[in-house]
Amino acid sequence: MKKAYLNWSSGKDAALALYKILNRGEYSVEKLLTTVNSEIDRISMHGVRTELLKSQAAQLGLQLEIVGLNGNVPLSLYNQVMDTQTAKLRNEGFEYSLFGDIFLEDLRKYREEQLDKVGLKPVFPLWKIDTLELMQEFLEVGFKAIVVCVNSRLLDRSFCGRILDREFLSSLPAGVDPCGENGEFHTFVYDGPIFKEPVKFQIGEVVERIFQPTDNEDDCFKEKTDSWDTAFWYCDLIPE
Repeated sequence: MKKAYLNWSSGKDAALALYKILNRGEYSVEKLLTTVNSEIDRISMHGVRTELLKSQAAQLGLQLEIVGLNGNVPLSLYNQVMDTQTAKLRNEGFEYSLFGDIFLEDLRKYREEQLDKVGLKPVFPLWKIDTLELMQEFLEVGFKAIVVCVNSRLLDRSFCGRILDREFLSSLPAGVDPCGENGEFHTFVYDGPIFKEPVKFQIGEVVERIFQPTDNEDDCFKEKTDSWDTAFWYCDLIPE
């Protein structure tokens, strides 16, 4: 079988990608790779505590590789860190890098170009599948997830901290992707057909956070502030 690792966000797309890959039986998934904001010890963008990330990996029965990043880093530094990490994985015998991306062409091209430098091949098991169909499958096979982050320009506070179910999907405003593929919302998967046991947690407070670019001219976030949204609602999950 083909030795692979999965780029793990802790959310629905990564979980469904892993489920599909395992069912195909073509790849041997031996590791999860996750970037974490080391300043706050939480998963980058999703805002989930690293302790819960580790619990996920344990319940999935997979080794976890954490890449620490100091907050809002320049794109050049991010690429440097990831080049080092992917080269290390390639030296460990990994040949394939799995992603949960669905339809963002620019992001796919970026991943392909970065991995080509170290001789890794990207795989996109969810690519171009209808996102509503994906969410229906996600729920039908028994995955359970909670919404941990929402774009406050597109979704109000009430959407954050909700269980991802059919009622949630039907309540999404027009124009919001059912998978949140445009960054509308992010989730934490706590149970499903590939979990040994559910990940246990309590729901904490919901807070709004506004991000600002740094003074670094190479800051990829700074370059995109005219087109990217900067305010998000986060639901804190507290490990039990």
